[in-house]
Amino acid sequence: MRQVLLLLLVSTLLASALPLAAWAQAAEARLVPFRQGSQWGYADRRGRLVLPVRYDEAGPFADELAWVRVGTRYGYIDGSGSPVTPVQYERAGNFQNNQATVTLNTETFAINPAGRRLPPAEVAEAADEDPLEQGDLLRGPDGKVGFRFTIGTARVPAIYDEIKDNYNGLLLVRLGPKWGVLDNRGKLVQPVQYDSVRRGGSSLLVAVRQNGRWGYLGPEGRRLVEPRYLQAAPFFGGVARVQTPAGSFGYIDTEGREFWSDTETTSSK
Repeated sequence: MRQVLLLLLVSTLLASALPLAAWAQAAEARLVPFRQGSQWGYADRRGRLVLPVRYDEAGPFADELAWVRVGTRYGYIDGSGSPVTPVQYERAGNFQNNQATVTLNTETFAINPAGRRLPPAEVAEAADEDPLEQGDLLRGPDGKVGFRFTIGTARVPAIYDEIKDNYNGLLLVRLGPKWGVLDNRGKLVQPVQYDSVRRGGSSLLVAVRQNGRWGYLGPEGRRLVEPRYLQAAPFFGGVARVQTPAGSFGYIDTEGREFWSDTETTSSK
């Protein structure tokens, strides 16, 4: 019994030590939006179709709720495919913190998981991100910046034009117009070669642009997906929306697997 209690205590302490982004990334949705031709449904993580393709567009699940589009209007479904709201909104966002932002008749407001409108007093404000969670900036006399890690003795010399904290032992650094990645020892794990970087969503998986194409870096800074997409959104619920070189959209998972088929379905809505 004492061993069980000790394990529970250790687990709790580890959980409290993990950055928020790590937990956000761990909460992967059971189903992934799957495009077949021009229609959308949902597949499991192995790519097997679970909810048939019947939508004109589909969004990622969060807490078993996802937005779908039919024509020009949006609504929400649950994990069984049953509607939670009518398909009536002009715009619809992902559920976060048990609420989603929608637009109906040009009015924008938040709804709860039951689809009911939330009064302004109950709408959760977006959490502020701490841009320098791992340490402090060091400024040189010439305006360049470096970094001092809170844990350990590693320091990054003040040779960069900009530094962003990635919350998991990595730093995103800009030198002139290009970006690279440093580890928590101040060593380059990605050369200063990218045209831009994008965090957001899961901070553990950074989107990077090179030669006009987007890809992703993994948690340790290595390339997860080579830059090949025209657009790349942040990861949400373990998936990210990308635009292929052909111009169509689809979703990839955190291992870079693509969830779409360009073959049109013969079934009707």
